Amino acid sequence: MSSGEMDNLSGEGRSLWGEAWQALRRQKMTMICLWIVAIYTAVAFYGEGVYWWHKVKDTTPAYKVTNLDARYVPPLGFRDSSDPKYDNLSAFQYPLGSDGLGRDVLQRAIQGTRIAYEVGIVSSLIAIPIGVILGCLAGYFGGRVDDFIVWLYSTFASIPGLLFILAIAMVVGKGILGVFLGIGLTMWVGLCRLIRGEVIKHKQRPYVTAARSLGISHAGVIFRHILPNVFHIVIVTFTICFPAAINTEVILSFLGIGVQGEPSWGEMINSARLRLWQGIWWEMGAATTAIFFIVLAFNLLGDALRDALDPRLRSGK
Repeated sequence: MSSGEMDNLSGEGRSLWGEAWQALRRQKMTMICLWIVAIYTAVAFYGEGVYWWHKVKDTTPAYKVTNLDARYVPPLGFRDSSDPKYDNLSAFQYPLGSDGLGRDVLQRAIQGTRIAYEVGIVSSLIAIPIGVILGCLAGYFGGRVDDFIVWLYSTFASIPGLLFILAIAMVVGKGILGVFLGIGLTMWVGLCRLIRGEVIKHKQRPYVTAARSLGISHAGVIFRHILPNVFHIVIVTFTICFPAAINTEVILSFLGIGVQGEPSWGEMINSARLRLWQGIWWEMGAATTAIFFIVLAFNLLGDALRDALDPRLRSGK
């Protein structure tokens, strides 16, 4: 028996997710992206712990402590050792430098990671259920239900996304709640379209006909039989929506209507942009580098997941 036949036999009992995981493991770049996402996740959990520790203790966290005597300290490796200004600083104090108020850029970038994850996760938890439920209803029932849902998401899609988010943020109020609702209520449209199309295809298949003949309710057919077979679309969509939500939050915070009182990446960029001409680049550099790697990792991971989970792409290999 050839090695290829043995591989086929060993893979017969493997689930879709098992085969997808094996396909992902063979791609070095995908595994690197997974490690990057894992590191960012650990940093976000650390930042969340620091935030709530100081909130419960009612103390000022280190990333908010100002020190005007240590303003604009460059990162390690860019400091002039002969400058007496740095004599009182320890070797690893302000490793990524300090901002205009003497606050630690590294600590603020860590809190920016926490806020980015909050925005990405919470907005996805708002958008994904809306898109999945409406898409399933439209695809399964068709008729007037489908017409209404298609009209609804077409209406949302015709509104400029950023303006709609700004309107929601202004109604709810400046702050992270407005960011959550604004992003979450605009990201569901694409997922709804995809789920609707897949459900239309699946509802005509034999396993759905068999489930109906057994007297299973419409809700049971949709959520117990059809949805598990299209759930890979939700996973891939999440990896796309997550970085999109981060980018949107950065834009909103840059415009001054996003997260208030916390060092999000957008707020860091906004506060640092006017000092670039003075050669003070490290605050913006830390924020933009953090955004670059997390967005790149999620985008590459989303492409790899799509290739691994899409049956049409897998069958063509």
